[in-house]
Amino acid sequence: MALLERVSTLIRANLNDLIDRAEHPETMIKQVILDMENQLMQVKTQVAIAIADEHLLKRKKAEAAEKEQEYTRKAELALDKKQEDLARVALERSLSYHQMAEGFSQQVNDQTVQVENLKSALQKLEQKLIEARSKSEVLIAEHRRARAVGKAADAHQAMNDGSKSSQFDRMEAKVRHSGAVSQAKAGMLETDNDSRLDALDKGDKVDQLLAELKARKGL
Repeated sequence: MALLERVSTLIRANLNDLIDRAEHPETMIKQVILDMENQLMQVKTQVAIAIADEHLLKRKKAEAAEKEQEYTRKAELALDKKQEDLARVALERSLSYHQMAEGFSQQVNDQTVQVENLKSALQKLEQKLIEARSKSEVLIAEHRRARAVGKAADAHQAMNDGSKSSQFDRMEAKVRHSGAVSQAKAGMLETDNDSRLDALDKGDKVDQLLAELKARKGL
């Protein structure tokens, strides 16, 4: 039946795999538990109905068996009374009830199997629901930790990415080169200023020497 197929699917479900595949594990696990609870109520109802049907079939089987025995006794009584025609009618009815009892017996057997299957499914689903409830918080926490570890690993891998590292090295070299150029320009400017100052100082000395020479010559 469709109900048992749905229950079987829930029982076989691997909660860890479901959570791993789910985009929103918390929402998914809550939905799974809700589905189990709904199916559990349906199975309980079906178990109650199946047991009631089993009792009804057993009662009908017993009634048919009693009727069979009753008409067998009537057939015996008719023969004792030398009424063979009535004995034949009673035996026909006894045979009819015998066949009816056999039919009910087969139905009882089938219904008993159905009841046992439903009871087994109910028990397994109850255990699965208990498992889901007890594991839900643990599984969600484990999944969150796994995602956090995964993100940390991705970040670490990104830091160790060769292309990004090379790009960073090139940027660092460019910055250093720019700094060196600026420093060189500043040095050149400083050197140029020093040269101009030296030239001024040298010019003053030449003027002084020239004046002294003229003074000695009386010029």
